Amino acid sequence: MTAPIERPAFARLIDLAAQRFGGEVLWCTDDFFAEKENLIAPGDAVFIADRYTDRGKWMDGWESRRKRTEGHDIAIVRLGAPGVVRGFDVDTSHFLGNHPPHCRIEGCHAPHGLARPDGEGEVWRELLPRSPLSPGSHHLFEALASEGLVTHVRLHIYPDGGVARLRVFGEVRVDWSAQPPDTDVDLAAAQNGALAIACNDMFFSHMQNLIMPGRGVNMGDGWETKRNRTPGNRDWVVVRLAQRGRIRRAVLDTAHFKGNYPDTFLLEGCDAASDDLTHVEWTVLVPRSKLEADREHAFDLPAEGPAVTHVRLSIFPDGGVSRMRLWGRVARA
Repeated sequence: MTAPIERPAFARLIDLAAQRFGGEVLWCTDDFFAEKENLIAPGDAVFIADRYTDRGKWMDGWESRRKRTEGHDIAIVRLGAPGVVRGFDVDTSHFLGNHPPHCRIEGCHAPHGLARPDGEGEVWRELLPRSPLSPGSHHLFEALASEGLVTHVRLHIYPDGGVARLRVFGEVRVDWSAQPPDTDVDLAAAQNGALAIACNDMFFSHMQNLIMPGRGVNMGDGWETKRNRTPGNRDWVVVRLAQRGRIRRAVLDTAHFKGNYPDTFLLEGCDAASDDLTHVEWTVLVPRSKLEADREHAFDLPAEGPAVTHVRLSIFPDGGVSRMRLWGRVARA
């Protein structure tokens, strides 16, 4: 068996361009064969051998026609939240004789939107220099080092062809100084900068789904562990909060998990200066409590509870949770 390829550290960050994170493909020069919106669709691209449209072979990605003039094709994506871009996955899966030989990516900071659909007039800076692409492959590129905020990315392909998916990995940046101090915010929301940093198991679906916007759309849009036969087992996930804060209300949503929801859960918190939690002391925030199938469960916490930077959600003995919301207030220094 071939050993799995180790993914770079940036690929564990939030995909800022993801459709379910709020990303949107705003514009492209051409999507004759396959729609630009597919670039940021959830999940891996699929191939259906005998599926065709009135324009040719159906492909799960963005594909432009064969260019017969000078120039190259471009697509612009608005990110789901402003952030610092750390890396990319330019995925050409299933594009074998029709992939672009090269790509380049730029970014700009336009918090009020682009002045023009094609992005002309904005200040674009290079995030990825022109780089070679291979057919049917994931290409994990580190972004050029910069702490500058990005709200939009512009993908250039040379000269034309198809890209299955574009993932833009980065760190959300929120201006917390503009947040009124007496306002509750979801400290576990990915769009506010929270990040799932570790778990013991995510066999069926990824831990980052737990903190995505909205309710889960199906059973695959949540965090689900495999069936565990060990007596007394518990599965767990650790989330770094968007800001150090005091949690006032916790919501656990088991939407779509009907025969596979956890029996009970426990929520703990800690106050740590880094993600090294080896020696931290965990404080119980919500004691072990019963869960039910396919519903939201809300728990009120004391208003003056401990300030925490990380939470650990434990589920007993295993199963799936769609979303976790942790409403609270930033603990001002």
